[in-house]
Amino acid sequence: MDQLGVAVVGYGLAGSVFHAPLIAADPRLRVAAVVTSSEERAAKARAEHPGVRVVPNADELFTDPAGIDLAVIATPNSSHAPLALRALAAGLPVVVDKPFAVTSSDADAVVTAAEDAGLALSMFQNRRWDNDFLTVRALLDAGEFGEVRRFESRFERWRPVTKGGWRELGTAADGAGILFDLGSHLVDQALTLFGPVTEVYAELDRRRPGVQADDDAFIALTHACGTRSQLWMSAVAPQLGPRLRVLGSTSGYTVHGLDPQEDDLRAGRRPGDGEPGWGTVPPDRWGTFGAGDDLRAVPTVPGDYPAFYAGMAAALLDDAPVPVDPRDAVHTLRILEYAAHVAGRDEP
Repeated sequence: MDQLGVAVVGYGLAGSVFHAPLIAADPRLRVAAVVTSSEERAAKARAEHPGVRVVPNADELFTDPAGIDLAVIATPNSSHAPLALRALAAGLPVVVDKPFAVTSSDADAVVTAAEDAGLALSMFQNRRWDNDFLTVRALLDAGEFGEVRRFESRFERWRPVTKGGWRELGTAADGAGILFDLGSHLVDQALTLFGPVTEVYAELDRRRPGVQADDDAFIALTHACGTRSQLWMSAVAPQLGPRLRVLGSTSGYTVHGLDPQEDDLRAGRRPGDGEPGWGTVPPDRWGTFGAGDDLRAVPTVPGDYPAFYAGMAAALLDDAPVPVDPRDAVHTLRILEYAAHVAGRDEP
């Protein structure tokens, strides 16, 4: 089977842990090139993807994109839009890691450039394939909740001491802060489930000494359908709330803990490496569904991060839609920008 050559631009955590392993797991894709200026990361890329072409900068890749059918932008946030535009100018379809850009206007410019060039463009929103999100979506599609009145979603951590990276010490121009980091996932999930938003309320705080970017945030969204989404993201939560809680007119659903796929990827496990049960959790981690005293455990739908790059391969080879519409990323960024404005931290 012919495989599409994929270039991973940036080989830090995002490129080496989230993108490259999922690309390599798809039979129709291969990691053909990696862009990194780090000798250590270059050696890691060569060890993990034998035969890969490693180049020190994006200039070299875009000047000579021979053998490359897709560029994946997995660099720091502020470079997402500029590199995506350069990849498109080089004639390459593009996947951009979240957040899609630092501003919605930059994101809109990338989408317009892709449309004008007739090239595929998508955003890596892997959390659409989290096991808990897939479970809620299945219950919602089956009408199990009745009218959904409230959707609660959390990404909380307990990190009272900063790690010192740009995500914590950077500025809004860098796309730093927990609002743009975890908020990109939470808002995207809420929009995917419940559609457009008519009202936004937000709180942003810097809780830890020395941080310049927000590390504790809350967003409340009112959707046009009437559902209210309440979204928490924090690096300073000494006790963690439920990952998801859905309250409907007939039933509700609550689940704790995170999808295991991120931890598995970080630990070096790979989809299709022979270990059974990718993306699954044991019954003692299933969520609870029902109302009042009539409660029962509901099997959690297996998580499926590989579905993103399977969808991207289908978009390039079979003329299928891209797995995540880039216009969704623009809408998410507009909400994040407005949330920062509402909280008094930025201009709309």
